[in-house]
Amino acid sequence: MSSVREPGRKTRSLRVEALARVEGEGGLSIKIRDGKVTEALLRIFEPPRFFEAFLRGRQYTEAPDLTARICGICPVAYQMSAVHAMEAACGQGVPPEIRSLRRLLYCGEWIESHVLHVAMLHAPDFLGYESALHMARDHPEVVTKSLALKKAGNAIVTRVGGREIHPVNVRVGGFYRAPSKAELAPLVPALQEGRGHAQELLDLVAGFTFPDFEADTEFVALRHPTDYPLNEGRIVSSRGLDIPVSDYESHFAEEHVRHSNALHSRLKGRGHYFVGPLARYSLNFDRLPGSIQDAARKAGLGPVCRNPFRSIVVRMVETLWAIDEALRILASYEPPEPSSVPVPPRAATGSACTEAPRGILYHRYRIAADGTIEDARIVPPTSQNLATIEDDLKAFVAKRLDLPSEALGWQCEQAVRNYDPCISCATHFLTVTVDRD
Repeated sequence: MSSVREPGRKTRSLRVEALARVEGEGGLSIKIRDGKVTEALLRIFEPPRFFEAFLRGRQYTEAPDLTARICGICPVAYQMSAVHAMEAACGQGVPPEIRSLRRLLYCGEWIESHVLHVAMLHAPDFLGYESALHMARDHPEVVTKSLALKKAGNAIVTRVGGREIHPVNVRVGGFYRAPSKAELAPLVPALQEGRGHAQELLDLVAGFTFPDFEADTEFVALRHPTDYPLNEGRIVSSRGLDIPVSDYESHFAEEHVRHSNALHSRLKGRGHYFVGPLARYSLNFDRLPGSIQDAARKAGLGPVCRNPFRSIVVRMVETLWAIDEALRILASYEPPEPSSVPVPPRAATGSACTEAPRGILYHRYRIAADGTIEDARIVPPTSQNLATIEDDLKAFVAKRLDLPSEALGWQCEQAVRNYDPCISCATHFLTVTVDRD
């Protein structure tokens, strides 16, 4: 599981060969010289997947299904960003009924993704277990109720999206088929029961002991005029940025770094930034219903949260919100007629940004008059966070240099899991190397 090596008299290294509670393939190396952390690198060695390249030459209508294959955990996020970008390029909006059905589908993904991370990947760290399987021996109800709650989220994706993984019912302009009221009705009891499970899980994680660590990072998220953001909004930040999504590339840039197959993002002239639940919550607390704000305060949160270790609490607050939002939509649901609107192609460029469970997901496409995709750009949340994760790790380790290598390695792994990185979209495998002089 782990080993300590002494390759040289002044160098001390720690390798943790298997971190199975992050998605993707990567490694972490930390260098300590003269009692100072000189380097913290998150090395992403999973091979590039070239989605942007093989989208070129395909039809604009294929983008939702192709990009959904980028991630098995959050395919809806890729579909939603794709359809909104294509509709922006073609100058076509959708009616409120289709907007609501898309929002319901996205709620399903938030529920299943957040609960998977909170209960199965992250909670074992705080409770001192190697995995959720080990945790289940002492906390069987936590695991079984969490699985039932995740299943309720998956059921939404199945009923609305056509199947649980990589949904097939989403299309540019709407849906291939809108489910009937009778087909969606069975979702309600599971969500109502699941809300109780979610509250219990929120109460559990709110009672965890959290390290005293806060990062002074620029938060970036969508902000909608009235709603907690999912599919729409302007891009805002905690330091005054407020732009339409169409201006994204004027303010954000990606760059290659030697140690990673994933690009690093930065705000031009400002540096690294952070997206995801902490940013979304802190920039949109006032958009949450009063009942969810109350639940957040009861869980020990204020309107702003900067401790990444408390992200597990924020995710459960968002899960409660997603359940209530799904129930709200279901209560007034009427199938859109028709289930999609025509979106004829034109030569244009369109962009969109939606809030994936892990943060903003940007898509931009240039299409020809016949709908052929000429160029594509996709910026996932994890690539936007990688540089910030490295900065945070450097600061986190600097206060813990007196720890033995094994304890330090464990805390570094837990710190990485705070951000729920998706390396494939970032690990079934993470190697942590601590190099001391």
